[in-house]
Amino acid sequence: MRHLVVLGAGTAGTMVVNKLRPKLGADWAITIVDPSDLHYYQPGFLFLPFGTYAARDVVKPMQHVLAKGIDLVKAAVDRVDAENRTVHLEDGSSLDYDYLVIATGTTPRPDQTPGMAEAMGTNVHEFYTYDGAMALRKALETFRAGRLVLHITEMPIKCPVAPLEFAFLADSFFTEKGVRDKVELTYVTPLPGAFTKPVSAKAFGDALTQKGIELEPDFVVEHVDGDAGTLVSYDEREVPFDLLVTIPLNMGADYVGRSGFGDDLNYVPVDRQTLLSTFSDRVFAVGDANNIPASKAGAVAHFAVDGFVPNFLAHIEGKPMTHLFDGHANCFIESGHGKALLIDFNYDTEPLTGVYPYAKVGPLSLLKETRLNHIGKLAFRWIYWHILMPGRHLPVPIAMSMAGKTPAGTSESSADTDTDAAPIPSF
Repeated sequence: MRHLVVLGAGTAGTMVVNKLRPKLGADWAITIVDPSDLHYYQPGFLFLPFGTYAARDVVKPMQHVLAKGIDLVKAAVDRVDAENRTVHLEDGSSLDYDYLVIATGTTPRPDQTPGMAEAMGTNVHEFYTYDGAMALRKALETFRAGRLVLHITEMPIKCPVAPLEFAFLADSFFTEKGVRDKVELTYVTPLPGAFTKPVSAKAFGDALTQKGIELEPDFVVEHVDGDAGTLVSYDEREVPFDLLVTIPLNMGADYVGRSGFGDDLNYVPVDRQTLLSTFSDRVFAVGDANNIPASKAGAVAHFAVDGFVPNFLAHIEGKPMTHLFDGHANCFIESGHGKALLIDFNYDTEPLTGVYPYAKVGPLSLLKETRLNHIGKLAFRWIYWHILMPGRHLPVPIAMSMAGKTPAGTSESSADTDTDAAPIPSF
């Protein structure tokens, strides 16, 4: 009996076990390890603070998500001994494996910024966790005037466009409440601008200015003073706030660091095309847990896992892995007032205009603000629960295709040919 152990039952880990279970024979045992017995639809956390989603929309019991024939071990990981192929759990038990898949993702770490953790839950909030999003929801229910600051501590972060979406949704939220003129919105980023890629910058133009959102770029936070209501940077700039919505430093799981194979942020080094670790041919890392130069987002996990499955089946038989991941990602970007944009890109190709996912037909528009894109983002929740998590096939290209896209320097009407794109720049 051979044993596959998967660490983490989030988006990537759940897809891996549910897709592999029917493909691996009875001589394979599959164990997934996670400290929680709940599965969260993390893209929904963005909508929880604004009341768009209820708790039932984003949380399901783990047993309702995992396929039959998968053993769930509810425990936290202490460390991995890759040399002896053993996972040591915090309760003192251990699991031996033939192959290991690390899918424990990335999490916000407010403890890494002085003053942030201490102020969290008072006038400082985050929406990258379920509890954080629900606490922020309560804070927004009574916030009707003052300065709301949206702040990014450092990149990379899970879902890189989510902070921008929050700022746009906040503008829409306070406008609908009739108090937008009483609320100052400020977007604070460590990057030189809100949009660092030329195509995205051109598409969004002066969106922040048009929505009356102040931009504070190149801001590297040194500490948060919750009592005084200020963000303080290393160059001694101060940004005052009445309500701070921060995206703390994102890091991989601590056990990765304790195991001795993670980078400075506890991400697992892998080959960016096969997701096989650089330190063991028995260990893969999928989803947000690895260090590939792609967005840490659900779409990346989906496209990468679709290719990972045939690669894994080939690898365990000693065959070459031929489904090489090109960094394909796409993302709906909520722009507020019931509209959204959509971007599609990969390792080497910036977001382009055109339609997605099918040439000429679309039906979704790329880099255009439309009502249909907003509906598409909301509809994705159903796709997540009923297609992606059960491991069913979603009929969209795994690798990025140029079909329906407008190559840079050409008109949109000329983008009807289907050519292969190279292997995701950041937004």
